[in-house]
Amino acid sequence: MPHTFFAPDLVLPTYTLPEDESKHAVRVLRLAPGDAVVLVNGRGGVFQAEVAVADAKRCQLRITGEEQVPRRPYHVHVAVAPTKNLDRMEWLVEKATEIGVDTLTFLRCARSERRELKLERLEKIAVSALKQSGQAWLPQLSELTDFARFLPTVEPATTFIAHLDEGERIPLARVAAFGASCCILIGPEGDFTPQEIAAAFARGIRPVTLGSSRLRTETAALAAVHTVHVARELV
Repeated sequence: MPHTFFAPDLVLPTYTLPEDESKHAVRVLRLAPGDAVVLVNGRGGVFQAEVAVADAKRCQLRITGEEQVPRRPYHVHVAVAPTKNLDRMEWLVEKATEIGVDTLTFLRCARSERRELKLERLEKIAVSALKQSGQAWLPQLSELTDFARFLPTVEPATTFIAHLDEGERIPLARVAAFGASCCILIGPEGDFTPQEIAAAFARGIRPVTLGSSRLRTETAALAAVHTVHVARELV
């Protein structure tokens, strides 16, 4: 199977890999002129190409074919409070990209232990997962946003909050299949505060459950992504 490279700035009919990718292609993968590769631009474009010049600093590729993969007919958005242990968020970004998430927003909540977050490494992990999984669309990773500022930006009818407080909650699988988009709010390790839950309810956001188990933050976020896909497939 041809190796895949990320080419967000690709312009036909040729493409030159960045120096680090060129070095990897020529010295590690041992690609030679005529070898087939695949390029993805993260916006649905998938391009067949072959090595034209196997240079470890400027590996040049010749585009031989292209395909535009359409977006799925619905949008999956998870807004999650990042964990104190950044490794767990890296795992989430990798796995959610592989399964297929459109937007990941990181929330700063009252009980959040992580108050700052740099996206650069997470974006690199998303790109790596995109290439590995054969996905064509790179998810959008949004900056850390205060919970109160985020709430007014979402559509209440298709936004749901997964919390652990008492009260009636609808299984996410039952409501995720409707509408062109679905946004699920996942709280920090100490859960949303009663005030945050009340603010979501005041906006018309409905409470949902992901099952009977008490899930870690990153597990709950990934379970939400998978649940939406399964619910849509069963419609």
